[in-house]
Amino acid sequence: MKAEINPWGTEDVKDYEKLAKEFGIKPFEPLLKRIKEPHLLMRRGLVFGHRDFGKTLDSVKRKGSYAMMTGLMPSGKFHLGHKILAEQIIYHQQVLGGKIFLCVADIEAYNLRLNRMEELRKTAVEEYLLNYIALGLKPKNCDFYFQSERSKDPDQANAFYKLAGMAARKTTFNEMRAIYGEISPGKVMSVMIQVADILHPMLPEFGGFKHVVVPVGMDQDPHMRLTRDIASRFDREYKFPSLPSSTYHRFIKGLKGGKMSSSDPFSYVALTDDPKGIRNKIMKYAFSGGRETIAEHRKKGGIPEVDVSYQYLYSQFEPDDRKIRTIHDDYISGKLLTGELKQILIEKLEKFLTDHQRKREEAKKQVDKFLK
Repeated sequence: MKAEINPWGTEDVKDYEKLAKEFGIKPFEPLLKRIKEPHLLMRRGLVFGHRDFGKTLDSVKRKGSYAMMTGLMPSGKFHLGHKILAEQIIYHQQVLGGKIFLCVADIEAYNLRLNRMEELRKTAVEEYLLNYIALGLKPKNCDFYFQSERSKDPDQANAFYKLAGMAARKTTFNEMRAIYGEISPGKVMSVMIQVADILHPMLPEFGGFKHVVVPVGMDQDPHMRLTRDIASRFDREYKFPSLPSSTYHRFIKGLKGGKMSSSDPFSYVALTDDPKGIRNKIMKYAFSGGRETIAEHRKKGGIPEVDVSYQYLYSQFEPDDRKIRTIHDDYISGKLLTGELKQILIEKLEKFLTDHQRKREEAKKQVDKFLK
């Protein structure tokens, strides 16, 4: 049976390897030996696949120009799931030295979620941009923009929207239906603008050709496949020497073990959650991989692969490989109880949220530097 992913609804992938194989995504692990300082997410397999990321590494090695482009959907609270992408953005900027193109997908959000534009803009700044800055994003070498207002520079704005319009000629309704299923005028427009988002860093108006890499969740791969196809179909109007590449990261589970839902504040940990209240939230709602009784847990051990507290430690809050291995082994053996595992996470979350929210207040002074 053919696998399907929906960029406007899929947030819970059951079999990453199957999807990667079907859609031609290569394993990321073989590239690790080429990266001097791989990010934690890369080392631990959270970033699991790629298309042509080797070209980005080639550019880094020869100190060439490359751009990392990604977008944010300005809806709901900024939570630990969003932090996974934010860390990659900052890694590309601070460690690999890429130029950052960070897009607020307000047109897409407006067409698909029906929010007011004013509300979307406010959410983008107060929930997303402030948290990006607090996590380490710098204004230098970062182009933060809204789809609805690409640039105050008329040459740049004209080039961006011209590319979006001309990209529409390079596809058909049948192709889009095959990729996205049900399609609407709003979705068509959103997709064409997203194609321009990914390709426009290569244009002369935005500094000339540079290799572009897009870090995404598996759900966004349909956009990447269509964009690469459209880019390859331009011959006279635009010449893209290299197709955009992409890396793919795994979703982290919601607090209750399923998807994170913006309508359920107990399904996620927001970066604005009260540090003093996080203990109750984790103890009460964090899905456990432990057994029903202490005696059974001591005998059979826990299951870290389904335990949300362990997964959060593994993906974000315990960078020491030896310590996370000890936690893993102690939990499997039954030596470490579920409550004790949760306590480890709680202590780290309390410290992180306290420090982060202090930095978030300081970040308010930097916002205008990103909104020029």
